[in-house]
Amino acid sequence: MMYPGISDETFEQAKNTIFSEPQVDVCFEETYTPNSNEKIFGVEYLPGQFDQRANSLSECLQILTEGTRPVSKTAKIYVFKGNVTDEEIEKIKKYIINPVDSRECSLEKPESLEDKMAIPDDIAIIDGFTKMTNEDSKKFYDKYGFAMDLADLLFCQKYFRDEEKRDPTMTEMKMIDTYWSDHCRHTTFLTKLEKIDIKWDLLEKIYKEYLSSRDFIYEGKKAKDICLMDLATTAVKELKKKGMLKDLDESEEINACSIKSEILVDRKTRRIFNNV
Repeated sequence: MMYPGISDETFEQAKNTIFSEPQVDVCFEETYTPNSNEKIFGVEYLPGQFDQRANSLSECLQILTEGTRPVSKTAKIYVFKGNVTDEEIEKIKKYIINPVDSRECSLEKPESLEDKMAIPDDIAIIDGFTKMTNEDSKKFYDKYGFAMDLADLLFCQKYFRDEEKRDPTMTEMKMIDTYWSDHCRHTTFLTKLEKIDIKWDLLEKIYKEYLSSRDFIYEGKKAKDICLMDLATTAVKELKKKGMLKDLDESEEINACSIKSEILVDRKTRRIFNNV
């Protein structure tokens, strides 16, 4: 049998080395048929979302064959045994599947792994977006499952109404929603912490050390809000101010850093980089 992009021989080589791990996995080559007391569904990434496992599979297959990198796709299959109703399965799906990046996948074997994207005849404009009432906005928000919250959506509505003076396209709203997500915008990390009640002595001690570090870091200038982002970056800021990070690379990017360090490998000093 031929699999898309690789030969039977390559598949046999990769089956228990790349596609699965014999010590922890049970490998099935064909479709799994559920029993009468089992319910099954699968979850896959939406087209365009980066699938780290699929990318790793393709890279490993290319190394194995020393040829062209094949296309790989992955999905996670859930099998539920016992007296589980269809209604309960639907609730489970809503809990497991994040509509922002994933969807329920077909259980049929695909004929091709290439994504077929329909090209729209025209760009969809959200007619009446700027004139929606709060109730209409809530219905619109629920219908499309935005990552931003309703208050953020109303903020966008105000912007397009007062600044752009037009209704946005669906593409614009989806782009805004992507960059407004918790990961990209750090809405959780940047939330101001105003009421902090600690009932653990060790954590209370650490928090007081953090406040002392803030006094040192922001001495003579306006302090940033107390938030999870400030908590996460205070130690590095203090080391920087004390002049202990001589090899620090600085840029406008503030949500990651690279740490350079020298280690002894085979009696030779080597410099390594760690991305954090």
